[in-house]
Amino acid sequence: MFNKSALGTAVAMALALHSYQAQAQQAEENVSSDDIEVVVVKGIRGSLARSVDLKRENIQVVDSIIAEDIGKFPDNNVVEAMQRISGVQVTDRGAGEVSRVSIRGLDDVTTTINGRNIFTASGRSVALADIPASLLNRVDVYKTRSARLIETGIAGQIDIHTQRPFDFDGSQVVLAARGIYQDKSEKTDPNISALLSNRWQINDQKFGALLNVSYAETHYRDQSVTAGAMVPFFSANPPPGFTPFERIPTVINGQNVWQPGLEAGLPFTPGSTLPINGVQYDYLLSRDAVFASDLTGKRERPAVNVSLQFAPNDRSEYIFEAFYNGFRNESNNSLLFSFVDWWGNLGANPGSSINLFEGTNIIKSRTVGAPYMFTSGDLLTGKTDSYVYALGGKWDLTNNLRLRSELVYQESKYEESFFAMRTERVADSVTVDFNSGNGLPAFSFGPATDVADPTQWAMAQLYDNANSREGDALTWTLDADYRLNNGVISNIRFGGRYDDRDANEGQRTQDSPICFSGTAACQIANYPGLLNINSGFFDGKSNVPRSWVAANGYYIRDNADMFRNIYNQEVNAGMLTGDALQLTRNFEVNETTAALYAEAEFELELAGKTLDGEFGVRYVNVNTDMQFAGASASASTSKFLPSLMLRYALTDELLARASYGETLRRPGFAQLNPTIIYVEDVTNIGYGTATGGNPNLDPTTSKNYDLSLEWYFDDASMLYGAAFKRKIEGFVVDFRRSVEYEDYTYILSQPDNASNGKLEGFEFGVVYFPQNLPALLDGFGIQASYTILDSSQDIPITNNEGEVVGTSNTPLFGVSDSSYSVVLAYEKDKFDMRLSYVWREDFLNNYEAPQFANPLGVYRNPEKSLDFQLSFAATENLSITFDATNLTDEVFQSYYQYPSTHNFGSSIYSRTFALGFRYKM
Repeated sequence: MFNKSALGTAVAMALALHSYQAQAQQAEENVSSDDIEVVVVKGIRGSLARSVDLKRENIQVVDSIIAEDIGKFPDNNVVEAMQRISGVQVTDRGAGEVSRVSIRGLDDVTTTINGRNIFTASGRSVALADIPASLLNRVDVYKTRSARLIETGIAGQIDIHTQRPFDFDGSQVVLAARGIYQDKSEKTDPNISALLSNRWQINDQKFGALLNVSYAETHYRDQSVTAGAMVPFFSANPPPGFTPFERIPTVINGQNVWQPGLEAGLPFTPGSTLPINGVQYDYLLSRDAVFASDLTGKRERPAVNVSLQFAPNDRSEYIFEAFYNGFRNESNNSLLFSFVDWWGNLGANPGSSINLFEGTNIIKSRTVGAPYMFTSGDLLTGKTDSYVYALGGKWDLTNNLRLRSELVYQESKYEESFFAMRTERVADSVTVDFNSGNGLPAFSFGPATDVADPTQWAMAQLYDNANSREGDALTWTLDADYRLNNGVISNIRFGGRYDDRDANEGQRTQDSPICFSGTAACQIANYPGLLNINSGFFDGKSNVPRSWVAANGYYIRDNADMFRNIYNQEVNAGMLTGDALQLTRNFEVNETTAALYAEAEFELELAGKTLDGEFGVRYVNVNTDMQFAGASASASTSKFLPSLMLRYALTDELLARASYGETLRRPGFAQLNPTIIYVEDVTNIGYGTATGGNPNLDPTTSKNYDLSLEWYFDDASMLYGAAFKRKIEGFVVDFRRSVEYEDYTYILSQPDNASNGKLEGFEFGVVYFPQNLPALLDGFGIQASYTILDSSQDIPITNNEGEVVGTSNTPLFGVSDSSYSVVLAYEKDKFDMRLSYVWREDFLNNYEAPQFANPLGVYRNPEKSLDFQLSFAATENLSITFDATNLTDEVFQSYYQYPSTHNFGSSIYSRTFALGFRYKM
């Protein structure tokens, strides 16, 4: 927790340094380097011009987005704003926003706010979408890394700059509000912010205070239809003792028939066979299920930033900042699930309804009699509160020496509860076309099945879980700049960082397999408040049910103890009641990180041109102590990380850069937990899943190479290209094996540093505002970027016993081979507008659970979005804004390696339309 003595030491040191420099002030000149540069940015062109200047001035490869005016980030969150930066891709569009960002294909990103590393709860990183765009001054994306930057984050570092009072000449008040309409939820939500700032000067002393608050609310609705995983079935001619088109078990008479979880899945050429009792028999591949999800919810994000600056003279400055961001979310998922693998009631001619994909043994459509099906109402409630407090200062001790130091304390806690109830029945039949066109499944039930009739459903399993994740850290930094007056070396930087981090997680699981309280008590129709019937599902884009009955998760939560009693759960057996039921601690981790760095800037003449840059090294030592349920472990690692950056001015407008650097990624705290969690089979496949961590995991390391050429050919205009390569060692991948636990079979996955990979590619970008255009076109500009990536990783292949039997070479997860963005901007005196389009090629997103016969890799189809922003200056102080996202109403889809035959999920998300104002005085 918070170390008061450390805070006192830092304050005492700050006062002592202030006293020292005050005595020296009369005899020494002011150091002018690194003074705060106050830049007033207005409009799209001004914003892009400043980002171009930052890229040109920085020795590192940095791309930035700048607020077009105070409080004017037109996007809903930071992630959406970043998708226009070259080399940045975003994904996981859902719940009314985009939530995940990657730099040049990699999502291991270190996030800092004003240079301070931040995190959410027990995680290594922060949820970027939780940071409101209205609080931002600018965002810098570092694609190369100097020794002074934090060592983590293979992809790069994102540094978020908030507003500070010294950024403004005097008082500043900005009020902004937007109403954002989500078309799928048919709700209009508020997004409001206020900034109050002022600065005062008495003689040589300056003082500033700033308060920035924000609140955003979002109602969302996400809808998806999914064709389930593949399993093998007998053909019309099965072995003796089996039924035509019966599902084939993995083991028959003690012999392994087929292995689930193969990298490429089972073969799907016509006539493929499996051995049954020593004889080869044809098989067919089909999906075991089809399901639909209707997720609705409400999310709230409050945020507050306080900044106090004090400059007692022109040689020192102190700052105190406090940053709070919160997260509140309630989401209810209404799930409709039907098996399509029942073989006991197929009718007199079971093969008559089966159609195959041409040239394969894969079933495209079929009818199955008497399938078991269920609906589920799943309520997830989450709450995050994160606080960051920082106290620091900078002092010009001499003409040449500047010292900075800061003490930062942060804490973050996430709490989550989950209630879910299944209702079940057996339908008369289900007819499914697993790909009715464009990868969209279609399905319907027989005439005796009305999925929207409550009387046809009985209460089944109850899931009653909760989790908590907490983290806190005390961090101290000390940085020094020493400017040299002569020689090739122009500046030396050195310093250190000490971070003491704690994290823990806890959980409660209280699941009931079935409702035991008798027929009447287990009928959902007997609880009117428990009924949740949706409508208008999937907008008619596919022939699927438009509504169905599911349990109302909100009603379950509000009557939790009643349902716990119905299901005979232990409500009062040594526990608290209600949502405060006791949590069991999974692990506690303490991690201390000590880092030292030194780097030097240099400048010299080479062939009549200026060559400058910096070189340095960072040393980091990490000690981790872990306490788990009934076990403990310790680990220690240290690493030297060198870096070199060269910048060569070929002409006044043409710059060439070359860099080398090393970074690392530490395993997540949860990955270190060796406790194995067993989850029983919930889809009747015949075995369960189990997961556990590995306390012996090492950091993943990367060697990074970059080359770039940049042409700054006009005001606010540039053209550039870059080539880069990342050589990555020690990727953490899961080893899988079959284990027996309490007389039941589970497929166990545990992580290890068992994979190496590489990423290389090219990046191109342009920002161009043409000069001397006709009056009507004057103010037109374009911002565009294109990224080409090639990636690979070696993943070990294991058999059921966990023995490595081969190696598979796959792309890196989350990496698209190509992506681009185009922004058309138009700016006049009273208004500006922007039309932006982003696109990324399909990519390997994740691996499926190793239980089925389809390929493991789940790929995302190409993703794209067309967005629009407009701002009109009604008066000098008042602006009216309009913006819209996902204008083309895309369907987002995924597939198992082969898109035409192995389609997987299809999802639709909201378009958003926002109208707002911003008042500045």
